[in-house]
Amino acid sequence: MAKQVDWLVIGLGNPGSKYAESRHNIGWMVATHLASKYKKPIMQLSPLFKHSAMRIDGKLVLLALPITFMNNSGEAAAYLCKEFNIPPEKTVVILDEYNFDVGKIHLKKAGGHGGHNGLASIIEHLETREFFRLRCGIGKRFPEGGMVDYVLSNFLPEETEQKNSMIDKAVQGIEHLIKTNPNRAMGEINSEELWVQQNEIVTKPKHNDDPIS
Repeated sequence: MAKQVDWLVIGLGNPGSKYAESRHNIGWMVATHLASKYKKPIMQLSPLFKHSAMRIDGKLVLLALPITFMNNSGEAAAYLCKEFNIPPEKTVVILDEYNFDVGKIHLKKAGGHGGHNGLASIIEHLETREFFRLRCGIGKRFPEGGMVDYVLSNFLPEETEQKNSMIDKAVQGIEHLIKTNPNRAMGEINSEELWVQQNEIVTKPKHNDDPIS
């Protein structure tokens, strides 16, 4: 009998080196960074996805990267949710969002697909919208009719710092969602209060307990 999976995290993207660094693959980048942080390998044992597993705050987290190309991402999501009996409210989909500037992330539960084919496929195959989606900004620097070429293009060199910071924040956001109350997590991530709190902890001066001489 398979172990009880507490959370399913799905990073959206397209397989192949051609797309590895593209804006559309930011979900893969975040998922890969999460696996790397916990020193867990990403393996392929299925024609539908690559996967890894780790424990975050004692909870078993299954990480999946669909390899069926973006438009069929729902096939992997449906298989995993059924195989491991994972409910929608314990599923997080990481995807790109061109309506956000590079660097911005936003966590939301439920809602539409907003024209994102990968998200549309997952909604179709899961037959529900009641799952979390973590949107990562890729910017909107494209002319009318140029969206497809833009999302499949790589981030610009001058966007690297913002992109890397966004990946770090996305990983921290997923960890925070798993560790705390979901509604609280959404509020603290979307308001960026989570990182304000972290900065306060890091910069808070240490008390000197030595007596004054």
